[in-house]
Amino acid sequence: MQVSVSDIRTTAEAALLAHGAGAFQAAEVARAVARAEETGNIICGLYYLESYCTQLRSGRVNGTVEPDISRPKPGVVVADARLGFAQPAFTRALPQAIEAARENGVATLTVAHAHTCTSLGFFTEQIAAEGLIGIGFTNASAIVAAPGGRAPVLGTNPIAMTIPGEGAPVMHADFSTSAVALGKITMAKAAGEAIPLGWAVDAEGQPTTDPEAALKGALVSAAGPKGWAFGLLVEVMAAGLTGSVNSLDVKGLKLPDGPPHDLGQTYLLIDPDAHAGGDVMRERLARVADVIASDGGEGRIPGVPRRHLDPVDVPDALWAQAQTLANA
Repeated sequence: MQVSVSDIRTTAEAALLAHGAGAFQAAEVARAVARAEETGNIICGLYYLESYCTQLRSGRVNGTVEPDISRPKPGVVVADARLGFAQPAFTRALPQAIEAARENGVATLTVAHAHTCTSLGFFTEQIAAEGLIGIGFTNASAIVAAPGGRAPVLGTNPIAMTIPGEGAPVMHADFSTSAVALGKITMAKAAGEAIPLGWAVDAEGQPTTDPEAALKGALVSAAGPKGWAFGLLVEVMAAGLTGSVNSLDVKGLKLPDGPPHDLGQTYLLIDPDAHAGGDVMRERLARVADVIASDGGEGRIPGVPRRHLDPVDVPDALWAQAQTLANA
């Protein structure tokens, strides 16, 4: 059925409130859920709402805690989520991070000890809306094996980047450093569908097309050793810089109970006007875009134009579940 973005946000917020989230926290997480649906990122939208609600009830995430924000150096802003949601921690810290980037030309914003942030690009696009380049890193529960291995070591460990333009980003990319996001494996399993070769290995380290075998085994990195190296970089940026846990120490993100996620995110905020200038930056990217457009292939600048769906096609069962959660 078709559901408006506004109704998705209102229903998600009601569900979070019904399961113990505070008003500010529920509003911020619901905003992220609605934005994911609006941009076609179904894995990070209503599909995640049941997990949020279940973990609020079990105590795996603290839905009422207020984050601690500090600025230990002029270009460094730290948000301690205190085992709460990542979205409210980011929102509380963002104004100081923007100020720091404009004062220094570049700044970092780290979110420590947080629940999974789900859609990383949701945060970098907010940075870009302020005229700054936003680059983000986060880790997740271990599900990716090293090349040739079978033991899960890293999370899907995504990277997101958004380049600001006049009124809209001129580039927006948000991708896992694994060959595929874990949610695509679980969705394939639920649908009774096979997965392509090259996504995962089974428990013996053999390539598989069976999503159930993949979930008992491990995902593989995108582009082999190159993607593996990027995944390791993300691990350092997300766990090492924030003092949050390694992917190895996080149980499944959607398990109903257990220790809090305690994950970290690091964001780089770069002011183009403190360097060669925003106009120059956009001109350089536009030159590349013109060549791509004239080449006749399928290449394009990622995220241009951004998808904006309203209303959104939502599976009947998923929408019924969201309404049930909201009325709990």
